Amino acid sequence: MNKTLHNRKLLNIELGRVSSEEYKTLPDSGIAVVLDNIRSAHNVGSAFRTADSFKADKIWLCGICALPPSAEIHKAALGAEDSVAWEHADDTMHAVETLRSEGYTIVSAEQTVNSVMLDTFVPEKGGKYAIVFGNEVSGVDQRVVDASDFSLEIPQFGTKHSLNVSVSIGVVLWHFRLHNMR
Repeated sequence: MNKTLHNRKLLNIELGRVSSEEYKTLPDSGIAVVLDNIRSAHNVGSAFRTADSFKADKIWLCGICALPPSAEIHKAALGAEDSVAWEHADDTMHAVETLRSEGYTIVSAEQTVNSVMLDTFVPEKGGKYAIVFGNEVSGVDQRVVDASDFSLEIPQFGTKHSLNVSVSIGVVLWHFRLHNMR
């Protein structure tokens, strides 16, 4: 067998992806992403791209987060800032209160005394989850952790105490989609 043909990379047109307009008509996933004071526009852009990939319904950009339109966001998002719905809140607690009133379970992606390890957590079928990801240095604000229904922790096995926030978003959203909540 010709290995070159066997392992040929797919062309973008062969991937069968939906357009930005079609994305907006897809069924809701029940996942909202909340960015709590993410200082890097590149991390915000990566969050958009990951949210698009795993079909998050919305991103809340809270506090000091950069907002579209932004060249730095676009560089990492590659246009996903146009497909994923987003909203800005000056204070993350406003987003949390709004999402709770809409029936979301509020989950902080954070290491806490009582955090649930991600590899043991199975999301409830049909549930709605708003997952809060925190600042690159200080994590999720303690007020937001206190207001959350629970915290999820990504198991780690090396010397570092955390992952880059954009990596954390990918790991957590993959876990939720793996369990195909809807």
